[in-house]
Amino acid sequence: MKMRGAQIVCESLLREGCDVVFGIPGGAILPLYQTLPEFPNLRHILVRHEQGAAHAADGYARVTGKPGVAFATSGPGATNLVTGIAAAQMDSVPMVIVTGQVGRPAIGTDAFQETDITGITLPITKHNFLVMDANDIARVIKEAFFIANSGRPGPVLVDIPRDVFMEEVDYEEPQKLDLPGYKPTVLGNNRQIKKAADLIRSAKKPVILAGHGVIISRAYDELRELAEKAQIPVITTLLGISCFPEDHVLWTGWPGMHGMAYSSLALDEADLIIALGMRFDDRITGNVEKFSSKSKKIHVDIDPSEIGKIVSVDVPIVGDVKEVLQKLNKHVDASTHGDWLKRIEILKEDHPSLRLPDTDKLIARQVIRDISDVTDGDATIVTGVGQHQMWAAQHYEFKNPCSLLTSGGSGTMGYEVPAAMGAQVAKPEGTVWSIAGDGGFQMTLCELATIVENKLPVKFAILNNGFLGMERQWQEIFFESSYVSTGYSGNPDFVKLAEAYDIKGIRVTDKTQVKTAIREAMEHDGPVLIDFIVEQEENVYPMIPSGMTVKDMIEEPSSERVTA
Repeated sequence: MKMRGAQIVCESLLREGCDVVFGIPGGAILPLYQTLPEFPNLRHILVRHEQGAAHAADGYARVTGKPGVAFATSGPGATNLVTGIAAAQMDSVPMVIVTGQVGRPAIGTDAFQETDITGITLPITKHNFLVMDANDIARVIKEAFFIANSGRPGPVLVDIPRDVFMEEVDYEEPQKLDLPGYKPTVLGNNRQIKKAADLIRSAKKPVILAGHGVIISRAYDELRELAEKAQIPVITTLLGISCFPEDHVLWTGWPGMHGMAYSSLALDEADLIIALGMRFDDRITGNVEKFSSKSKKIHVDIDPSEIGKIVSVDVPIVGDVKEVLQKLNKHVDASTHGDWLKRIEILKEDHPSLRLPDTDKLIARQVIRDISDVTDGDATIVTGVGQHQMWAAQHYEFKNPCSLLTSGGSGTMGYEVPAAMGAQVAKPEGTVWSIAGDGGFQMTLCELATIVENKLPVKFAILNNGFLGMERQWQEIFFESSYVSTGYSGNPDFVKLAEAYDIKGIRVTDKTQVKTAIREAMEHDGPVLIDFIVEQEENVYPMIPSGMTVKDMIEEPSSERVTA
């Protein structure tokens, strides 16, 4: 059957289970867009900026577990995707990005809107393709989806010249994949798994450190079985939050630079760390040489390059977390660690990281706590990066798996608005809250128009302190409160801005108004923006300065905490 290259792209996307594409047209990719009406089952959401398309595809992918898809044209259209692609790569999010390229004869001539996007994205994609023959499109799209969503997931870019979209060829559906050298190890080595079980059996103070890999592999039941069977406390990474229920007696918070003090201290005192699908990044380890120096370490990860990269481990296991835990649980003995669990409770009492100041002021932490209470921990929370990210992670009680979406590795301001849009598209009946600072919100607020256009009932909470909050905090602590280029004096009226987009806007200036405003937002059937005017100089505690150890931890002054 004869088909144009653009038709083959659409047919291939549908074959791979794609039902939504986020993008914006331009000259080089216009032949693909002109083909979309022929494929009504392929929903296209017109974003206002290509960065929004990438982050929306990211949010969609995290919620659904299948690759998010984005389109962009050549040159600036493609380069506008770069931040979103990098964020997805750092957080192991499966995406397939299709970009238009100038026609084949023009490649290499510095033609209008020509950019070597495969060269630019080589370091931030799992793989990328430049398709120079329409006969290759079907095969490449099939390979792109497989690569994106197998092994350690990540973004894959497919760059297609304009004339290849229009080229007519005989279409044949590819029957099988042929990727020599690409065979991710999934099952884990049985001998290593038995060694891990032996270490768990002999440990007196074990800790499970669960990361994003648990969520990616959907290993929730297996993690819970291991924790409960051997009575091992569970600590999560930032991206691992929600992989284990936070109302569970064994949940022990999350550690690191702004994690719970007791979590970091528990890791420091542990004699065994069972690391599952995490990378021992610098925000957790601080000074690597002094990180949990008394513990032996088991590290399970599907990416062999991550094992031993930062922290030396005693039992490395390459494999999918779910598959490995299913085997490991059969070898682990039922046991108790009463003394160790009692010690954890003492650490929680001595280092109450989640207590709030006894104040009548409107503080950001209270807003998060109230959103958690009103939603009963049942919402999907999407954040950017900064103080609001840390407070959301600390004070929202996540009860559902995969319910925190945040830019962990890349730390991308502006992620929160478009990623929330993607999450809402993925989960149309669910409650999605975008938590933002006034700085990050302004980076991608243009996607409010997309949200209205597509009737997405996303709820927005802006923690408006008139500062780049985390940078201001560092300036206060390390630079004697010398606030340089961190204050905002020209913020818009966010309520009026919301109303300009035909979004319900609410302003909250008093602590007593918070829950009422949240309930009002929840009862409204469309998007709602709440502008919370919070204290300007509230800090995130605890804090372990970059490259330091738990011994250098800065905790909130006890005089500022309530006693109950």
